[in-house]
Order: sequence, then structure tokens, then C-alpha cells
Amino acid sequence: MPPPPPPPPGAMATGTAIHAVPCAAGQPKRKTHRRGASSLSVRASTDAASTVTLLDYGAGNVRSVRNAIRHLGFGIRDVRSPEDILAADRLVFPGVGAFGSAMDVLTRTGMADALREYIRRDRPFLGICLGLQLLFDSSEENGPVSGLGVIPGVVRRFDSSKGLIVPHIGWNALEITKDTQLLQGADGHHVYFVHSYHALPSDANKDWISSVCNYGESFISSISMGNIQAVQFHPEKSGATGLSILKNFLSPNSSGSKVSPGRKASNLAKRVIACLDVRSNDSGDLVVTKGDQYDVRDHSSSKEVRNLGKPVDLASQYYIDGADEVSFLNITGFRDFPLGDLPMLEVLRCASEKVFVPLTVGGGIRDFTDANGRYYSSLEVASEYFRSGADKISIGSDAVFAAEAYLQTGVKTGKSSLEQISKVYGNQAVVVSIDPRRVYVKNPEEVPFKTVKVSSKGPLGEEYAWYQCTVSGGRDSCPIGAYELAKAVEELGAGEILLNCIDCDGQGCGFDIDLVKMVSDAVTIPVIASSGAGAVEHFSEVFEKTNASAALAAGIFHRKEVPISAVKEHLVDAGVEVRV
Repeated sequence: MPPPPPPPPGAMATGTAIHAVPCAAGQPKRKTHRRGASSLSVRASTDAASTVTLLDYGAGNVRSVRNAIRHLGFGIRDVRSPEDILAADRLVFPGVGAFGSAMDVLTRTGMADALREYIRRDRPFLGICLGLQLLFDSSEENGPVSGLGVIPGVVRRFDSSKGLIVPHIGWNALEITKDTQLLQGADGHHVYFVHSYHALPSDANKDWISSVCNYGESFISSISMGNIQAVQFHPEKSGATGLSILKNFLSPNSSGSKVSPGRKASNLAKRVIACLDVRSNDSGDLVVTKGDQYDVRDHSSSKEVRNLGKPVDLASQYYIDGADEVSFLNITGFRDFPLGDLPMLEVLRCASEKVFVPLTVGGGIRDFTDANGRYYSSLEVASEYFRSGADKISIGSDAVFAAEAYLQTGVKTGKSSLEQISKVYGNQAVVVSIDPRRVYVKNPEEVPFKTVKVSSKGPLGEEYAWYQCTVSGGRDSCPIGAYELAKAVEELGAGEILLNCIDCDGQGCGFDIDLVKMVSDAVTIPVIASSGAGAVEHFSEVFEKTNASAALAAGIFHRKEVPISAVKEHLVDAGVEVRV
């Protein structure tokens, strides 16, 4: 596997003095120039007590960890050489991507040996996600691949053959097995996981384990030995609870601010996701809008783009209100040159400074050639998204074309955006957005696609329907069904499916249960139900009647018709596990 693409120029530069440059309160316009990478409200001093050394080897969204550390009032010194690791007073290693790629980079740069020595000296260390897995002897991911060999054990993939949804994505509960400063106040809370591989407890590593989590089986969710700490979950994406855990590491003598769990977490929670459709209005401002069956313009004489608010402001409010994730969809972006869309990238950067739950972004992720004839791969486009603050990227039309080609030839070329991005960043970082339209038929044998017996008959009394996929924002139909597409993109490397329905979009009559059940039963990756939510009961219905892992809504939140808190209160009353 090739190593991850390098960070942008200057990303690895040492920066002990962090000065505040707050994001503008106003909305970015199309001619807005790109700001610097540091944009935050906390001014961190340069003394060693308030500076953290960060090992960023250039893959994935490390910006989120940076923002969380700075939010807590600490400056950051980046690792540029193995010597920087050995000189660190406190080291944070937010490993992201694939195990083999990470070990390749660490070994080639000499940082693997420096890490082993730093840990042998029992210096303060916090590994996050892959930063925990790399401490073990080896991993089966594209391997076996040798790890740092600090902790006995092998990292293995979750077993999806028994019906387990993989990747493990979402908010799950910790079972704390050792009293540690790091996890003080975390008992009873959900924290955010996103991974396909895990390490199992054993007699050989039991003294290291500080907590476990249950997902099909009990796996190691955190370790602690002396000053060495590591977690499988993402504290920087675990809301107030995660920030408290980070503060426990950064300020071990501080009591921190503890968060009341309200309702004790017990297992994997169903997720409630707020979606923001972002596009430029007729004045050139980026606004949040909402379509009616994908039509975002008012039906009045003005025909203006519906303006429901500013993206960063709304995203920040939804985080405060309890959204488990925030999804941005740039519905008109990148038509000509994706990396030239600076305002949308700026929205991501600013949102990631205020929103400490996962951010997904989609729109125009595909290969491009600019006006000067320079070619940009979809991997480069996705990399810029990740560097700007995205945790996951969503691919739409390009995934449809890749799936059609795969179904026709049976060959995985490795060249599609879906395959390239999932190979480097891991499939958990790639969401495929499916936009189908219901097509009624009298007899399932009329079409070569998977049909379902629908709950409500068609206009001519049809009892069956198939769901035809579309591209280009629903404007063009393709000869492939939602079922076939979902199965194909899972094979090609998708880690999650965002399942929309054009017929239900903006109608407020509930999710298309027939569609969601068909697809969520067909794949072993998480499915997000989207389109049609109009009442709190629609969320409990989709969770009770389908295998959806999450439900997404937009208009009812933007228009304040149904607050996120009301959705979660209803789900609790309905007996559905949620993060509260």
C-alpha cells in the first residue's frame, strides 16, 4: 500500500507560538482568499508546560486533534524528526489511515525507533485510534504487518460474517477496568469510535488494559501503563466527554470539567445526524438551503435559493444541541475546479474549530483537469478536504460510475475515487451517497434489478418497485438499482452508505422504510437513512423497522420544527440507545 499523500507545505513546520485568528462571523464569499492553517480563539503561550508535541505524519484529519488541543488552551510543536519525539515533554500521536501505511512512514523516517525509545523511557504519551493499534505486535490489515511491539497482541478485523456491521462507527460505551486519571469522568458516557480493526484482551496484555468496549465481542478501548496512554476511540470527536479526556492528559493535575451522562451509556448508540446542504446564492454567499425533491429554489416569483442560515453558525448550534455528526453537502461546488473552492474549504476549517463531533463533507470528489491542463486526482481533492477538517468524505456520482463499471467487468481497477481514497485513508473515511428514485412495476420480473413489495401501492395499483439511482443531483438517471449499487460500492471499499430518496425529500412524511430496509439488510456496512423526516416518530420508526445505524435530517432542524433534543428524548422513551 502506498504511503498517505504528504501534508501541504508548512504543515509539518514547528509552531510553538500559536496566535489567535478567529474565523469571520460573516459568510465566506466566492472571492474569499484562503486563510492560514491556524484560526482559533485561544491564545496559547510558548512555555513547555502549555505546549504539546504532535506526531502528524500527513494522513487524514489531524486538524481535529489540533483544534481540540488549542481549544483547551495549549500550543503545538510538530514533530519534524526523530529527535523531536525524544525531546518531547508530552507527545500526542493521532494515528489515522491504514496500519501498513503508517508503519511504513514511521520506519522510513526513523520515527518508529524513536517512539519505542520514548515509550521505554515512560514519557507522557497519548495514542489515538491507530495510535493505539500501532503499539501492538502486528496487524492483519493488508498483512500481517509488524507494529511497534510495545504491547503483546495482534490487531484483527471485526468479523462481519456473523451479521456484524463493519466498520464499527458511532458512539459506544466504555467499561472501565482500571482506575486512571485519563478516564476520570468518562464512566457512563458514550465516546466516538470509527474503525474496522481491533485488539483483543489476553493474559499477555491484561495489565495494560484500562477499558474495554463491546461490539460483537469485548475489545480493548484504552490502555494505560505508567505515563503511556492510548485510546481506540476519538476524544477529539467525542464532544464534551472527549475534551475532558484530552484535558486529563494535557493537565493531569487538573480536576477538569466533568460532564453528567444523564442516562448511562450501555452499548452502541443510534446516531442522529444534522445535514447542511450548502451552495452559493444569487449574491455569491454560501448559505444552507433545503430542497423539495432536490429543488432548492423558492416557489415564489423570486425563485431565489432558499436561505436557511450560515453553515458554520448552524453547524456549531447543532453540535451544542446534541447532533452526533454534522454533514456538509456542497450541492453546487467543484463543477469546474474543486481545489479552487476556497469558501467551502474555509467553512470546513472554521466549523472544525467549534464542532467536536465528526464532520462529513461531499460534493465534487472526483478527478479533475483545471483550465491550465493540470490533472488533479480525486485522492488529492479528498486530501484537501481532510486537511481542512473533514473526518469523512462523501462520494456520489463518481461512485455510481465506478459501480457500473465494476458490475460490467467484475474487475476492481483500483483507479476509481472510491478505491483510491479508501485504500489510503481506510474505508471508514469514505461514505457513498445514493440518490434513488422509486420506479413502480406490476411484476418483479419486468426489470433485472432488485425489487421490493411496497407498503403503499403505486399510482396504477402496482405492488412492487425498484429504486433507480441518479447522478448530478438527481437530474440524470442511471441503469442501476440502489440495491445493486450498495452491494457494489461495499465491494469497492465504501465504509458507509448515505441512503437518500428523491421521492421523500422535503415531504416530511417519513423515511422510505421499504428502501432503507432493503439496503440495510443487504450490506454489512453502516447505512444512514436520509430524506423525509418530519416528526420525532419517524426516527424511532426507521430504527425499529430497519437495520439503519443512523438517521439524518435537515429541513426540520433548520426551520426549528423539531429540535434535536426532542428527537433524542423521544428515542429514549422508545427504548432506543442514543447519546444524551
